[in-house]
Amino acid sequence: MKTVLITRPMPEPVLERARKSFDVTLRQSNAPLSSNDLRHALREYDLVMPTLGDMFDAHVFEDVPRPRCKLLANFGVGYNHIDVAAAARVGVAVSNTPGAVTDATADTALTLMLMSARRAGEGERMVRSGQWEGWHPTQMLGLHMSGKTVGIVGMGRIGQAIAQRCFFGFGMAVKYFNRSPKPMEFEAERCESLTEMAAQVDFLVVAIPGGGETRHLIDAGVFAAMPSHARFINIARGDVVDERALIDALREGLIGGAGLDVYEHEPKVPEALRKLDNTVLLPHLGTAALEVRMSMGMMAVANLEAMDRGAALPNAV
Repeated sequence: MKTVLITRPMPEPVLERARKSFDVTLRQSNAPLSSNDLRHALREYDLVMPTLGDMFDAHVFEDVPRPRCKLLANFGVGYNHIDVAAAARVGVAVSNTPGAVTDATADTALTLMLMSARRAGEGERMVRSGQWEGWHPTQMLGLHMSGKTVGIVGMGRIGQAIAQRCFFGFGMAVKYFNRSPKPMEFEAERCESLTEMAAQVDFLVVAIPGGGETRHLIDAGVFAAMPSHARFINIARGDVVDERALIDALREGLIGGAGLDVYEHEPKVPEALRKLDNTVLLPHLGTAALEVRMSMGMMAVANLEAMDRGAALPNAV
């Protein structure tokens, strides 16, 4: 029976399934693997189920050039914490969990859009602090979302799910920035320039993978192009955004607000960002529904099982 390291606590049914096929070691901590833990995992286990924050970068694989581990079955769709090319050079395959996270992440994007537009975070803080003095006609006026224009950066599964909700649920015009056109069942305009699209939208939503190619794609130039009332929403990866440029844009009133579920140096959130009233800040809740995390776990285990029997990985990356 092959050995498997699962790097975080998981829903019990996921563990039950894994234990039927493998000798499972479950790490009880929710903190990312340390530098030593990363190398130990490659040396001492046949298979590993890592997740966000477990930084299997090129240096880790260089230090373990002949790993015992043959698969990193990532729990999550994003895998920018794993250097896939470096893993392949030492014979380690990588898989992820696409599909399972699509609807939940899209729902989180719409949650942030509505919360930012209607100043829900500010309003709740007012009520909780006892400062609310009652309704009046000009209290906390925000942005009406229906009929507005959304610009989506990245039109993969999640981007399309966000676009669908915006178009059919709120009657919004949809624009998107993507390497190639995407056929969709509703009208959506592909833009050739990110900054040109940013200048035309009321909401700019990021839904692209993290990693070297997209790091700081959303920079000061993008924020400067946005209308002053526009909201910026990120449910992708924190390093896609130049966080300092975002803080400056919010402070200077270049944009109307931001809704964030991810951060550049997660879980560290800059104090400057936390102090701003025009931000909605969530603790990476994108897939935080039990049935979604169950589905993700089962998908990851299915990849472990496929590797064990020598079959093609269902979700190889």
